[in-house]
Amino acid sequence: MAGSVERKLADLGIALPAPAAPVANYIPFVRTGSLLVVSGQLCFGTDGKLVATGKLGGGVSLEDGQKAARACAVNLLAQVKAAIGDLDKVARVVRLGGFISSMPGFLDGPRVMNGASDLMVEVFGDKGRHARSTIGVAVLPADAAVEVEGLFEVA
Repeated sequence: MAGSVERKLADLGIALPAPAAPVANYIPFVRTGSLLVVSGQLCFGTDGKLVATGKLGGGVSLEDGQKAARACAVNLLAQVKAAIGDLDKVARVVRLGGFISSMPGFLDGPRVMNGASDLMVEVFGDKGRHARSTIGVAVLPADAAVEVEGLFEVA
């Protein structure tokens, strides 16, 4: 039986994908005590393809960037579920870190990251409010437009 967080995801029309396997020398998550650190997740959609490729401010619209950040957040949640088995065990979303592939002068990285942040609040309510960093970068793996990492407090 799905918990309340998974029911909320279902109400939003979101099905968690199988978590992505690492493509280099790292692991997808590390738990230490009540903290769960999830490695950066790219913006893969349910079809296994990147939601957006290229650079914000250079062919990728703000709206597509926000969709890509939301997809990253869904993939973070898939990793959290793999790590702890039940998303209702998330006590708090502590921090998100966003990497936005962007052209020099693109200043809306924080608005792009709202795609991920908004989903965490939609799903977890006040427990989803988090600290955050957003960084514009020159390039991301596979030419992804967005990558998001997360830190969660878990029971």
